Amino acid sequence: MRRTARLLIGSALAVVTAGPVAAPAYADAAGAGSLEVRPSSVVPGEQVTVHTAACGGGGTAAGDASAVGAGTFTLAPGGREQDASGRFRVPPSAQPGTYEITATCTGGGRRVTGDLVVTLTSQRQPVHPRGSVKTGVGGALGPDPVQTAAGVAALAVAAAGGTWLLHRRARGDGI
Repeated sequence: MRRTARLLIGSALAVVTAGPVAAPAYADAAGAGSLEVRPSSVVPGEQVTVHTAACGGGGTAAGDASAVGAGTFTLAPGGREQDASGRFRVPPSAQPGTYEITATCTGGGRRVTGDLVVTLTSQRQPVHPRGSVKTGVGGALGPDPVQTAAGVAALAVAAAGGTWLLHRRARGDGI
């Protein structure tokens, strides 16, 4: 019983002691030390924006998108506080796949990475039409009155012929 209690107390102390040491590493991996790629999924030819807070306030970085064929680009202090941001265009010849985009901070050599997915079809939501569809109201009410009169005449002849045939049949004259 005492032996079990010692093991449990020893394990609890190890967890409590290691917790504060591991927390900063986890926080760094969760956000500040990463490269944010937007949009994360693109088709060849689209522009990509990258952000990172790893270089500190006012920091710059050298970006590398040569894995996807876009070459190098510069990250400069951006619109968001403590961020450096940059842009590059995915070449039209890029093949589908997942590519690692890197940035190296100029102030300390810190290297951060992010993933970019190149697809052949866009992942964006389809655009649904709004408003009415301009299909017209048909050929009978078109702008040509001659065609309208010809259509009415053809319907009248068909109705008269059908009536005459039905009348002959009802009388027994044969068709």
